[in-house]
Amino acid sequence: MRFFVTGEQRRQSIINAIILMFLGYIALFWVSNGMMYFHKMGLNPASVVEYYLGSEEKFTQPKSYQSLLEVTHFHLFSMGILIITLTHLLLFTSLSTTVKLWLTGTTFVSAVADELAGWFVRFLHPAFAYFKVGSFILLELSLASLLVLTSASLLAQRAAWRAARSKASGQ
Repeated sequence: MRFFVTGEQRRQSIINAIILMFLGYIALFWVSNGMMYFHKMGLNPASVVEYYLGSEEKFTQPKSYQSLLEVTHFHLFSMGILIITLTHLLLFTSLSTTVKLWLTGTTFVSAVADELAGWFVRFLHPAFAYFKVGSFILLELSLASLLVLTSASLLAQRAAWRAARSKASGQ
């Protein structure tokens, strides 16, 4: 990450390209995350309740403690790594510190809320389905914001670097 701090990314366009490819990869993850969610349930809280509590009509069982624990265990680690990486890249954009702090906090809080919401629906009360839908939407929007803002910043840096390079070679 020293490339961002020292400004070497302007001289090292390959680093810039690698980070943009990483962000493209994460964009694919973002799409597949939404697809997985909508494969299991929808934005209708009733579908969330049905997914976690099961359905007699569809002969589906409630989610077990072990099943929720396995998913949560994997998600806490992987989402934590993803979010720390994306928010770390966000630090080096030209956005204000306030925006960076709000977006970072929102992303972390919505990720934890999204994980907890399934447990709440299953073991506390079905009304937490609204919380699940809201936390999923907020997580997807905050991840999309991180992707777009970081990508836009990198692309702007590339354009500025190329313009400066072409101006210098034209003189």
